[in-house]
Amino acid sequence: MGKWWPLFLSLLGVAQVGHAQQQPAQDQAALAKDCSNKVYQDSLVARYLDRGAHRVSYLSPQWAQYCDSLIAACPTIAYAYQQKAMPLIKCGDYAKAFPLIDQAVALDVNRWLAYRGFLKCIFTKDYAGALTDFRRVAQLKPQGREMDHTYAFFMGLCNLEMGKYKDAEADFAEDMRLQLGADGRGEIHFNTLLYAGVLALKKKQYPQAQTHLERCLKAYSQHPEANYYLALAYQAQGKPALARQHLAASQRALIGGYRLNEDNIYYANYPGQITEFEVIQAQKKLAD
Repeated sequence: MGKWWPLFLSLLGVAQVGHAQQQPAQDQAALAKDCSNKVYQDSLVARYLDRGAHRVSYLSPQWAQYCDSLIAACPTIAYAYQQKAMPLIKCGDYAKAFPLIDQAVALDVNRWLAYRGFLKCIFTKDYAGALTDFRRVAQLKPQGREMDHTYAFFMGLCNLEMGKYKDAEADFAEDMRLQLGADGRGEIHFNTLLYAGVLALKKKQYPQAQTHLERCLKAYSQHPEANYYLALAYQAQGKPALARQHLAASQRALIGGYRLNEDNIYYANYPGQITEFEVIQAQKKLAD
């Protein structure tokens, strides 16, 4: 018995090594199967994003490394591609960012199509492309929102910037209708009123522009753009004193740090967004 015991142990060791060598292949097969499981996907997101990328700066190389690890573990998680693209978007590297966003849309169109339309509208100024995305997602989710706004809001911005004023007017009217709700008691976002006012100003409908912009200022009195464009509406109606008053208010707001109050204004300019330069130029024109 003593002679056979070492041989038995050596054979057992060989069997265990063989089992260990087979284990990675089995694990890989299990992981591939589990990748379609939502619970498993959530566990990967928690591991690589919640407890990984989101604990470092998005400017750190580690952010992309965590995203790459998540994609390697499960290449069908759309959120991984969007998160990898996010720092690139904020840094203006759209050429690298948009293929990742396109992949996110391909994997989860309901979640990321409107987001891509938003990026096209605000970041890259691809208004025609943004319109295409928002029209498509509006059919999928008629009551949907992106960045706290209806899809009609962004469609209105696109048409406004493209000079399609009749379409923009219809879009902003639909945006207001959706915000008011079926009972008509909802609140209209102050930036909807801002852009409706800008649109009326471009159409030289000055009293209507004044109405929209005054309503905007009731909701957000320090709004720099609303004060600025209201000043232009007053100036066009031959009311220089009121124009000067609102230009001064716009300048004070800008100096005080007030802005459009949209989350992404630090990374991209919204349509019609102003700086103190525009205010000073308008003041000089009034003084002439």
